[in-house]
Amino acid sequence: MRNQLVILIFILSISLGYSQEQTSSFTLEEAITYALENNYSAINANRDIIDAQKQKWETIATGLPQINGSVGYSNQLKQPVTLLPAELVGGAAGEFIPVVFSQPQSMTATATLTQQIFDGSYIVGVQATKAFLSYSDNNKEKTELDIRKQVVEAYGNVLLAEESVKILEKNKATLEKTLYETTKLFENGLGEEESVDQLQITLSSVENRLQNAIRLQEITLQMLNVSLGLDLNAPTQLKDNLEDLTVSKMNLNILSTDFNIEDNVDYKLAENLNEQRYFEWKLARSRALPTLNAYINYGSAAYSENFDFFNGDQQWFDSSILGLDLNIPIFSSLKRSASTQRAKIALEKAKTQLTEAEQQIRLQLENAKNNFTLAIDNYETAKQNLMLSERIENKNQIKYKEGLATSFELRQAQTQLYTTQQEFLQSMVEVINKKTELEIILNTKG
Repeated sequence: MRNQLVILIFILSISLGYSQEQTSSFTLEEAITYALENNYSAINANRDIIDAQKQKWETIATGLPQINGSVGYSNQLKQPVTLLPAELVGGAAGEFIPVVFSQPQSMTATATLTQQIFDGSYIVGVQATKAFLSYSDNNKEKTELDIRKQVVEAYGNVLLAEESVKILEKNKATLEKTLYETTKLFENGLGEEESVDQLQITLSSVENRLQNAIRLQEITLQMLNVSLGLDLNAPTQLKDNLEDLTVSKMNLNILSTDFNIEDNVDYKLAENLNEQRYFEWKLARSRALPTLNAYINYGSAAYSENFDFFNGDQQWFDSSILGLDLNIPIFSSLKRSASTQRAKIALEKAKTQLTEAEQQIRLQLENAKNNFTLAIDNYETAKQNLMLSERIENKNQIKYKEGLATSFELRQAQTQLYTTQQEFLQSMVEVINKKTELEIILNTKG
């Protein structure tokens, strides 16, 4: 009875462990949505937005009132001595007497308020914060598009691996049946040993491919989990079917979609670079302008023979200063001029890069359209080739069983079939991937 109870508890603990590890199921679009929230790069991209907002305030705050306090204490272990003419106290002319002017210990406490009144670099910095926030937003958008592409490719690779395993298992079962029948014929003296060897070679090759496909199925699923932001070994399941997903992507209407280059994220980032160089040029020019700052402080000082500054009868002496600081750049041996000219050159280069980016993006668009169209054509061709290869292989199976085809001819037909099967699977993945690349350039979900 005790042993049965232990076994029951063990079984229940295993069941609870499995129930805690919930399986996640995703369609492709669900996987993309999940990744945009949980992918590691997406999480950090959101943090970059917050960081940019904090940096904006950090820049603005430098021009707002600043208050600083200071407390100082000193103990003159050896006090300085000043010589005064002795005749000031009735002494003889030409003689001097040593005098110590202060007590050895002192303490000061001061609070200072500073306010920037005018600084050209501050004005430029505040203007540049808007451009920096725009860059952060566009960089997040770029990250999200990269994640979308990464998830689509990973999702497609998992489907490809799953379909490969199914097809190879089917091929293996067919080969094993043919090999069994051929072996029996050979054992009964009705077949040739070469036929058995040919089939055994083909079966061994298929078995190796099947084992590799099974390993790839696990690896591709792990890659998808990483893209989604899940644990590496999470039990993830895919809802979509590879061929159905491919057919849903074969919409040629996207080829006639109006293209607004200003919606393209790479163009936006190139514009951000242009803005950055513009503000760097303005900053270099602003360094030739004067700066004006105001300050006011209030302080108190105490002096004593001993450290008794916190006694109630300690006398403190107050002081306060109001002032302005005006700094006027006069001559820098043309250093500021050279810096401004370099910033102007960088701005002109950025303008050229923006023009180049526009041309590159338009070229990428035409290339992506062509690749998508080609992928669809390849899919249709691969589908037709697969049907023909299946028909050829089936005819050779019949001929082989009737003694009208050799094992070598059968193996050729089988090898051709296996090749076209993988080409068909790969063509479907290409349609999905090329459609996604085109959607990213157009900045549309299709």
